[in-house]
Amino acid sequence: MLIELEPSWLSVLKDEFEKEYMVKLKTFLHEEESKGYEIYPNRADIFNAFNHTPFDKVKVVIIGQDPYHGAGQAHGLCFSVQKGVAVPPSLKNIYKELGTDLGLETPGHGSLTEWADEGVLLLNATLTVRANQAGSHQNRGWEQFTDTVIRILSEKKKGLVFILWGNYAKAKTALIDQKDHFILTAAHPSPFSAYNGFLGCRHFSKTNELLSQQGLAPVNWQVTSK
Repeated sequence: MLIELEPSWLSVLKDEFEKEYMVKLKTFLHEEESKGYEIYPNRADIFNAFNHTPFDKVKVVIIGQDPYHGAGQAHGLCFSVQKGVAVPPSLKNIYKELGTDLGLETPGHGSLTEWADEGVLLLNATLTVRANQAGSHQNRGWEQFTDTVIRILSEKKKGLVFILWGNYAKAKTALIDQKDHFILTAAHPSPFSAYNGFLGCRHFSKTNELLSQQGLAPVNWQVTSK
């Protein structure tokens, strides 16, 4: 797993891979594969969030829970799907809010890779899942790893904007030093909760305001259609 991790992240996380829980997690993943289970995302994409957003480039963090478990969807970025795959309902609502908040056009695909390249860490709490079995890799060690990522970001950086949608993500507030960082919370963009506070939250413009106040370049939230 180390081979695919971007160097600046590897420098702050390398010790984590030697810990017992990560050794057990790696064994578990090998066992899943040996049993014939299809695992998403592809092995090369598991650490995509880190590879597209180096540690020193992170300025915004969006926290999701689990990778998509349908064929061709997950590619290592929360809320994002690969091009050519139908845009999921939660992402449709994210695009809807982008249109309302910033007047942006809705792209014809669901890949948020451009956000990741802009410095938005799109971090799922769990980084793998069995095909067609939501939550199947929860409580196997990934959450301990990604909680460590959040703590390290909180400790080693200043002025990050953490975007927490839904109760699961909001619980991560405990890992973040609110004296040094900004936290934006709202309901989850899922169709079940989007009308309870996600739509209308204006998190995209608020994030850019917070970045600009620090003299940082705002995020270009427009996802190109190609």
